[in-house]
Amino acid sequence: MARFPVVASIALLSLLRALPGPAAPASKALPADLRDFYVDLHRNPELSLHEEKTAAKVAARLRQAGFEVTAGVGGTGIVGVLKNGSGPTVMLRTELDALPVEEKTGLAYASTVRVKDDAGAEVPVMHACGHDVHMTALVGTAAEMARRKGDWRGTLVFIGQPAEERIRGARAMLKDGLFTRFPKPDFVVALHDTPNLPAGQLGVTSGFTLASSDSVDLTIYGKGGHGASPQTTVDPIVIAARTVLALQTIVAREKDPQDPAVVTVGSIHGGNKHNIIPDEVKLQITVRAYKQEVRKHILAAIERIAKAEAVAAGAPKEPAFAVVESCPATYNDPKLTARIAAALRRTFGDGNVVDVPPQMASEDFSEYGLAGVPAVQWSLGAGDPVKLKELAAAGKQPPSLHSSLFAPDRDPTIATGVEAEVAVLMDLLGKP
Repeated sequence: MARFPVVASIALLSLLRALPGPAAPASKALPADLRDFYVDLHRNPELSLHEEKTAAKVAARLRQAGFEVTAGVGGTGIVGVLKNGSGPTVMLRTELDALPVEEKTGLAYASTVRVKDDAGAEVPVMHACGHDVHMTALVGTAAEMARRKGDWRGTLVFIGQPAEERIRGARAMLKDGLFTRFPKPDFVVALHDTPNLPAGQLGVTSGFTLASSDSVDLTIYGKGGHGASPQTTVDPIVIAARTVLALQTIVAREKDPQDPAVVTVGSIHGGNKHNIIPDEVKLQITVRAYKQEVRKHILAAIERIAKAEAVAAGAPKEPAFAVVESCPATYNDPKLTARIAAALRRTFGDGNVVDVPPQMASEDFSEYGLAGVPAVQWSLGAGDPVKLKELAAAGKQPPSLHSSLFAPDRDPTIATGVEAEVAVLMDLLGKP
């Protein structure tokens, strides 16, 4: 579920400010084996909770680099451990899953995969969020860290996490003993690509970086009947319409304007014919916030408002309210963020490491920090610098993550990802 578009105005300013110089690693050729690994992953994506082949491919590369690998952690998750003497323990995370999106990039290696989803429907599958970039960077980093074992001391824990797009995988791996069966890390780090920064550029955010996410199912009940005789019914569509409008006052009037939050009704379904008033209407709502108290208030307010609108309309029973999916806000430990930003700037130069604002998108990397370990996720530029300049000049944005048209500037993006991960790990680990 993770989604990392940098706010448009900030992205444009960042591009105009930071693009004059060449991105540091853009001129470096990507090793053929990493390119082939990426192309294979991209051509053969797997949906959340079904990442068996993907996990096996990552596990094989970790074993090749000398890691001791355990499969089947939290489902299809993998954990690779490389011990190299006394020193800190650092965990690096990648995601394994792809999205039910039909690829329209036109790439020679575009995915044409179609599978049955958990509901039995046939869906296309695409790495539209760049998890294939993350996996390729991780295995490249594993090989480089193994090659440079003489330069560091400590323990590396590399994980391939399933089901990030369904915000289940991190929690599942932790529940399955990630921090008890394996060395508990002193630091947890990860990167995530973004099409709004050019390849070769990196973004950092201190403190709250991604919002919490709660998916709410709300069913409003009425009394159905003939559309020509509304006086004999209690119309749940009208109740739903009033409820949708009233929900907007939660953000507008019930919270501090300086505490960001979003309430979006993404789906509303009721009825199946022009002249029939249905018995019920179903709504699907997403709630985003940073602060836990704001999150709790919004969820309680949704339930309160839905009940009040039902009572006002004389509904036969209260609405059904359920939070069906959720994850907490992602908080980048400020001290660790400053350390990582300094390491990245030493490697790539000040002009290629920019501050990016927090976003209302969400993802379950947050779970690792809440488990008691300082954690930081930074942004990896994936855009073609020339195309981004052209789009910025025209006031346009590139295809976002989760778009059928999303295609990273492959070689420099992955090369930068490897170099950035190595730089961060070398800084956090002990020295011989």
